[in-house]
Amino acid sequence: MPQVPFEEKISDNLHQYLRSQGQIDRVLQSSPDIDDRWQSIASSYIPDGAREYRNYPVASLGWMMYIGMAVAQFWDDEWSIYSQIDDLYRYIRDKRGYDALDEYVREDVLMLRPDNPDYDALEALVSECAARVYHALVREQFEPATKEAFDAYVACLHQLFRFGAALQLHRLGYHMHKLS
Repeated sequence: MPQVPFEEKISDNLHQYLRSQGQIDRVLQSSPDIDDRWQSIASSYIPDGAREYRNYPVASLGWMMYIGMAVAQFWDDEWSIYSQIDDLYRYIRDKRGYDALDEYVREDVLMLRPDNPDYDALEALVSECAARVYHALVREQFEPATKEAFDAYVACLHQLFRFGAALQLHRLGYHMHKLS
């Protein structure tokens, strides 16, 4: 039996979990505009994320899901403006700093207030997704500080970005359907 590539395992795990929670559709919500920003966001994020990974692996992973959500919200709100920002990750990070990125996205981008039950529910959902990805990464037992380990970390970030965007698009009411 052929082995499933690591990134596909991450994608399948997140898709199954988020579907079971009613947070995404069977066909993943996406947009080429959002997908096209992945490379530049990853290049900008990786120095910060990799530095934080050692002591805060779940946050390092989860922040990318928040970034995906923010980019999806920007796409829905005023993409003609936000698409002109060269470094969307730095734009998001620099509003309150890396450590408060999650709060900035929930409060200022998604417009959730801390007294809103959705505020804590979203934090728990992102935390669960990031923990799932982290545990999958650990189970693979990649040798630390190798190209293989780095590539796996980037694959995790990519999937969290994709699913963060899909989650927010779903929250905004977008649904994808296969055409017959």
